[in-house]
Amino acid sequence: METERFANISITDMSDESQRELDDLKQRLMKNEVAQTKQKNKYLDIDSESEDSALSLQESSASTDDSETECTLDSTQIQLQQRGNKTCIVNRRKVNTKAKFQTIPNGHDKFLTDTFQLIMKEIVQKAGDRSEKVVDWKAPEELRALMDLEPKAVGESHEKLLSRLQDIIKYSVKTGHPHFVNQLFSSLDPYGLAGQIVTDALNTSQYTYETAPVFTLMEETVLKTMRDYIGYTEGNGIFCPGGSISNIMAMNCARFKMFPQTKKYGMFGLPPLVVYTSELAHYSIKKAGYLLGFGDDNVRLVKTDTEGRIIPEDLEKQIQETKDEGLTPFMVVATAGTTVFGAFDPIEKMAEISEKHGLWYHVDGAWGGGVLMSRQHRYLMKGVERADSVTWNPHKLLGVPQQCSCFLTRHVKVLQECHRADAKYLFQKDKFYDTSYDTGDKTFQCGRKVDVLKYWLMWKAKGSEGFEQHINRLFDNTRYMVEQLNKRDDFRMVVEKPDCTNVCFWYIPPSLRNMPEGPEFWDKLHKIAPKVKEGMIRDGTMMITYQPQKDLSNFFRLVLQNSATTYEDMDFFINEIERLGKDL
Repeated sequence: METERFANISITDMSDESQRELDDLKQRLMKNEVAQTKQKNKYLDIDSESEDSALSLQESSASTDDSETECTLDSTQIQLQQRGNKTCIVNRRKVNTKAKFQTIPNGHDKFLTDTFQLIMKEIVQKAGDRSEKVVDWKAPEELRALMDLEPKAVGESHEKLLSRLQDIIKYSVKTGHPHFVNQLFSSLDPYGLAGQIVTDALNTSQYTYETAPVFTLMEETVLKTMRDYIGYTEGNGIFCPGGSISNIMAMNCARFKMFPQTKKYGMFGLPPLVVYTSELAHYSIKKAGYLLGFGDDNVRLVKTDTEGRIIPEDLEKQIQETKDEGLTPFMVVATAGTTVFGAFDPIEKMAEISEKHGLWYHVDGAWGGGVLMSRQHRYLMKGVERADSVTWNPHKLLGVPQQCSCFLTRHVKVLQECHRADAKYLFQKDKFYDTSYDTGDKTFQCGRKVDVLKYWLMWKAKGSEGFEQHINRLFDNTRYMVEQLNKRDDFRMVVEKPDCTNVCFWYIPPSLRNMPEGPEFWDKLHKIAPKVKEGMIRDGTMMITYQPQKDLSNFFRLVLQNSATTYEDMDFFINEIERLGKDL
């Protein structure tokens, strides 16, 4: 038994302190209380439940002659060496045993393996299980009590950490569930997940070629292919942390292109600059105006029609009025897939107006840009090649894991010229390689997370044809959903023929069906969607959002972005909303 081996431990330096250390070590080893053991650079587990409380080593070479073993005893790491039939202490040093994680994994292979197994079992394998809840809802204070979120001074065991991860998964929203149709993202793609795991394991920053050589070339290639889909013959681009940042990049480039002196002198001496966008555009356009100093009043909102598309005549009218006021128009933003209705603005007509007035033309295709990969549906973005820049989020319609957002432009040099700060500790000009591959000066970020690998791996796995099939399936599900809603007396479409995969509708409970459609009717209907939403969240059966829009009362917006959903799921959505709302 291993206990016999440790009974023969000896030491050459028999000082009182060393003798006490030896005696303590022998007792602790025999009681199996040593924290971690390493043999021949291999990490060994200690089985506290082993027979006779013996030290249980996974490596059979532990008893080999002249072998070495390292033990951590309290705050001392002790090196043992087998010499014949005796084990001698040959070295010891103080260590920080409270540090649970070191740069190189120290016994963490099992923890990571268990974590990956937990992810597979509780997230990946259950993603398509419709019997599972979308969410196990808890109120904030209840959840806070369950989770023990406060960091502590002393670290916890791996077993406790795994238990905490289990709870995190349990109480989180399962966005990969086919019944999660709440946001402009969903689904769980195995290739995207694999790419994300590798990205985080490599933990690099994508600002220079030397720190991210593979990812630099990968990003360049993917962005070039995306520009091909847009129709640009040349240009540039960069991955950004979300569509909002991509839109801010567009506005910054637009200002620089018209007034390059702003990079050095700021906005002093310039006339007020005005940007035009849809009244239903994403709020990041207004926020970009705040951030870049244009002000809320100079982000002009253009009227839309009943389907949510910009009215070109109102755009033309507002541009002329701005000029008459002595202000300076500089940018037009079209939306390719509005957040609620999924409307595509008339991109080609807006390009004509922008070119006529010499304005930077940006298309925010964060949501709808994915239609470019479908030959059947890319007509929705006809004329996009005339835009100066495009925002496109693969993490939305294409189903790539968050975050994955791209800013693309037909101007080759504007990103570098607009954002370059020449940080000499990063962008030295005398490097031994071609520094044109250093991308960090194309953005106002410094450190930049690698967001391309998950998208690239999905593209390699599925091919462009796979993405096209995904898009076509989403639009087919949308068509079916609209057909089924139109067959029911208790549902009414908000937009009869959606441009994208946003299905907007009202549910009208029996209590309201015979009421005249006056103010009282719409006021009562306004309160139905929130109550139905509460019911589905508490039951965990599905998740769909609701909102008002313009002067319309609250209505449901079902977003189809997960191509794993089926016609049966569409039927479930309708029946579940009816079940939850029929008695309201």
